[in-house]
Amino acid sequence: MHEFVQIVSTTARRDEAERIARGLVEARLAACVQVSGPVRSVYRWKEAVEEGDEWVVALKTRRDLFEPVEEAIRGLHPYEVPEILVLPILAGSPAYLEWLDEQLVPPSRS
Repeated sequence: MHEFVQIVSTTARRDEAERIARGLVEARLAACVQVSGPVRSVYRWKEAVEEGDEWVVALKTRRDLFEPVEEAIRGLHPYEVPEILVLPILAGSPAYLEWLDEQLVPPSRS
């Protein structure tokens, strides 16, 4: 069985989050992406405390696809430094994990 992860990012606008979600699923880099929000974020940016509403993008993929997923997010994301966090999926329904795997780019045979 492959190692699966959830990757989380945030954007300032819903349409940006949906563009990222659709792009990743269409490229078969993510099997499923949830877009939720808005959520209120408070953060430090360039020596100032900022706050604003953001949309959360949470996607399921394989660990070996992280690098192309990160590259795709950076290419679609408007932030100078986008949040891109990887969380391990420790366990899951076997049927769901099988479905997840079937939706993704086949693993390379190197």
